[in-house]
Amino acid sequence: LWTQNLCRVSLSPDLTPLYPDFTYFRGSGRVANARMEEMKHTIAILLAAASLGLAGCKSTPPPTPLSELNPQQARGHAVFQTRCAMCHYDRQSGPLHGPSLLGLFKKPALPSGAAPTDERVSATITHGRNMMPAMGNQLDDADVNDVIAYLRTL
Repeated sequence: LWTQNLCRVSLSPDLTPLYPDFTYFRGSGRVANARMEEMKHTIAILLAAASLGLAGCKSTPPPTPLSELNPQQARGHAVFQTRCAMCHYDRQSGPLHGPSLLGLFKKPALPSGAAPTDERVSATITHGRNMMPAMGNQLDDADVNDVIAYLRTL
């Protein structure tokens, strides 16, 4: 059992053969060793690394504000609002009828598992995939490129 200061371990005498590195004091029932300090230091490092890792979980930058979009991205936003927003969220997480597209190009993979490239996203928009209908007959190449430019800002 660990005590409050994390530098002592209490062992029953029958467990001491399992821990030959430790110096066992029969009178006090405490195990003390430089190894305990080493373990305490290692635990502190692991906790620090874990906290840094958890802090990094929210490190995805927010979408570009709408007021800062360039003309192509603004056209893409307009096309998105008229053709895509009924099924996909663009600026919030969670599914609508299709998956949210927030951070689409910042993720390691698309919902299909494929890498998020312009070509794959363009093909999905144009030809559809699973429940998503093909939009190739409703959007020209310029519209698709504008939407992709906008999706890259999310």
